Parts: sequence; C-alpha cells; structure tokens
Amino acid sequence: MHDFAKIHAIAAARKGGEAALEALLARPRPVDALVAEPDHRWLAAFARAIFQAGFSRKVIAAKWPGFEEAFAGFDPGRLAMWAGSGEIDRLLTDARIVRNGQKIAAVLDNAVFLRELAAEHGGRAGPCLARWPSHDYAGLLDLLKSRGARLGGATGQRALRAMGRDSFVLTPDVTIRLIAEGVIERPATSARALARVQAAFNEWRTQSGRSLTEISQVLAFSIGE
Repeated sequence: MHDFAKIHAIAAARKGGEAALEALLARPRPVDALVAEPDHRWLAAFARAIFQAGFSRKVIAAKWPGFEEAFAGFDPGRLAMWAGSGEIDRLLTDARIVRNGQKIAAVLDNAVFLRELAAEHGGRAGPCLARWPSHDYAGLLDLLKSRGARLGGATGQRALRAMGRDSFVLTPDVTIRLIAEGVIERPATSARALARVQAAFNEWRTQSGRSLTEISQVLAFSIGE
C-alpha cells in the first residue's frame, strides 16, 4: 500500500496540480456544528439518500420541498407514530413525493430508530452520530445498517457525507484505488472488508493528518477524470 503522499501526488497530477486538487476537496463540518443539528435533519438526510438511490438527483431535488411537507418536516417523534399505521397508505397517494412503498416505510422505520437512539443518548440521536470516532467510522456504518432501514452500503455513507460528517464514501473510483493498493480484492460489502478499509484510512490519516472526507476524495480523484 502506497503512503498517502504518493496517492495525493497521483491525484494532483490528474487534476492539474496540487492547488487545483486542494480546491476541489470538501472538508467535514466541525463536530460542534453537527452536534447542534436537530434530529429531524438527520432523518431528512437519511430519507433523501434513500429516495435518491435509483432515481435522478434532479427529480428528487425538484420534489424535495414536497417531501418536507408530506413528511411533516421529518420530525422523528411524529413519524415514529406513523410507522405501521394507515399513514403509509395516505403517503402512497401523495403526489408531492416519489410513491415507493418500501422507501416510505423505511423513512418511518428510521424515525423509530432515531427515537430509540435518542433515548439511549440523553434525548437526542444527532450527538451520537456526530461524535462517533472517525477511527471507527465502519462501526457507525454498521450501526446504520443493523438498526436503520435501507441505510446499508452507499446509502448510509452518502447520507452521512451530505450532513458534513467526517466520512469515506466507497464510490466505484474509491473502490478501484483501494483494490489497486491491495486493501481489498473486490467491493467492500462484508464487515471484514470494511475493517480492512477502515485500517487503511486510519493509516493514511496518521500519515497525512487529514480527515476521512479528504482522503476519500483524494482516492477518488486519483482514478477519476
């Protein structure tokens, strides 16, 4: 596995130099800012990532104000009460949203998940998600996969990135670089493979002092055009 400086140099050469590469990199939001986010914004991010999977981003973006209205601002307490109720049938007739029954149910189930997580962590779920240590980011992904609904794989990763949480996203380009570095042999779908990915990111964090978010993007830019 190359050290991070080598991968950064490859990415910089592809993007027109180090300054050009650095200008492309997003940084994670400060933890304190994430802690301050109310739980309904975390639920909204989960919902948006769920509905975007398999749909045009433009379609979901155009309809998103309607989603906010139809799902009552994504208030977890209110939506948790809708889970398993006739509200799903009502939402299936609501033209403001994409009417996919499994995804609608997942949003309501995730409201229940966030309410449970809030009860376990002093009344709010967001601080748990925000403060989860980056060196065990794979553990946070496992939490979303095991206790959330439809939040495994890229969906949970993209939701956390959208919130500005320090994160890696295993896009095709990131996966290609990880395979080239000998970290994994194929897309990381198992807990064992994700542990190897986490270990590699932790090593690159130690070498570079950078966030998971920056490292993930540099890996992608080292492959993509």
